This record gives sequence, C-alpha cells and structure tokens, in this order.
Amino acid sequence: FIQMLRSAKKRDVLQLLRRAPEEARPLLVEAAVATQSVASLAALSDFLDFSQEPKSLLEKFLYTAAFSPRPSGELLQLVLDKLDGKQLAPEIWETGIVAVGSLVGKLCQQRLCGLQVVERGVETILRGLRDAEEEPRVVISLLALGNARLPETIPTLLEHAEDGPTAVTAAATSALQRFPAPHISSKVKQVMRRIFHQKRKSYDKTCRLAAAEILLDNHPLPMDVFNILLATTEMETEVATFLLLKVQNSL
Repeated sequence: FIQMLRSAKKRDVLQLLRRAPEEARPLLVEAAVATQSVASLAALSDFLDFSQEPKSLLEKFLYTAAFSPRPSGELLQLVLDKLDGKQLAPEIWETGIVAVGSLVGKLCQQRLCGLQVVERGVETILRGLRDAEEEPRVVISLLALGNARLPETIPTLLEHAEDGPTAVTAAATSALQRFPAPHISSKVKQVMRRIFHQKRKSYDKTCRLAAAEILLDNHPLPMDVFNILLATTEMETEVATFLLLKVQNSL
C-alpha cells in the first residue's frame, strides 16, 4: 500500500484521504507520512486543517512525523507550516513542538543540520521557550530541545537547569542527559556540581540525581566520585543506594 502511495499523484492521495471513512483516516495519514513523497506530503498539507480537524487525527499526524526513522526536510517543513502563526489547542502545540525537536535531531543525525528548514525548526522551539508565560510550555520547549540535541542550545539548557523551578530544572537536566559525552564540557559539569551539592539553592532529589548521573556517566573525575559518595551519607536510603550503584558502574 505504501509502495502504491509513493507513486500516486497528489490529487489521488488527497481524494483517498477525503473519501475514506473517519475510522480509516488515521491509518491513511500514517501511511502518507511514511511514504514522504512530495505528492503525499502536498496532499496532507491540503487535507489537514489544524483549526478544524479532530485533535486525534492531528496528533496522529504529529506523532507519526516525530517517530519517522529517517525524516526528510520536507516533512519538517510541513509540520512547521501547520504550526506557524495559528491559534492551536495547547495539546496540539505541545505535541507539535516535541515533534519538531525530534525531526531536527534526526535530520542532524543524517548530517542535514545545515538545511534552512532545520534552522527554522530550532528557532521555532527557542521562540516558544522565550515566549512561554506558563511553566508547562517552558517544560515542553526544553523537552523539544532535548529531542533536538543541538550543542548550541546547551547554554540555554544550563540556565534553565540551574535557575528554574523544579519541573523546569528536571526537564532541562533530562534534556542534557541526552547529549553524548563530547558535549558534556567542564562548564556543564560545573553547573551539575552546583545542582547536586545545592551550592546556590535547594533542588528536588530527582534533579540532584540527574545532575549526579551526568557527572558519573561522562568520564567522571575522582573528585566528583568522592564528593558524591560523601553526599550519600546524608541522603535517603533508596537515593543513596541508587547513587552507590551508579558509582560502581562508572568505575
């Protein structure tokens, strides 16, 4: 079926989507995304109305795009066009931004970071973060940056990790955990030490654990291992046990 869609013209795909019974549409949307042909994406662009379609169908489209193993720049372009400048239901915006992060990350893995649409995707996430007035939007934007895994966003993640409220700190440290070791610089480790040892303010235990994991999973210094072990004597038993196991695994 997907093979057939790949060779179909835009008008044929569009007709198929419009004439299909409602319960079959999610499957057809999924198949059209999977083909990533110019005709299928153009048909989806015409078919999906983000201001009117049922949320379930729009979410199906966004989830399928996000989980696409080798997405094209055109797929990211379609997602961005559908999100751009529209009054969207909060859950659609959230799913869309997370999908953008995922698509950006996968395109960069394919060495396509230089595409203009990738830059637009990153700017869309960062703008969402800058404009966010409510904590849940900040958290979602940070999760999207974690999906994208772009080294140039690490300073932004560090700022939110150290200075944000608990949910924001948790999202930012979680995003930082997704970066490979070469990007966990001495600056990143400095901030993680301050979070773990609560140098500037108190942090929730989940945030402290994430900070400790970043230190232990990325070529830990003997000083860090020693200080984390020392800190476990003042922690709850289950947290201390978890960290002791992490230390053992890192040695």
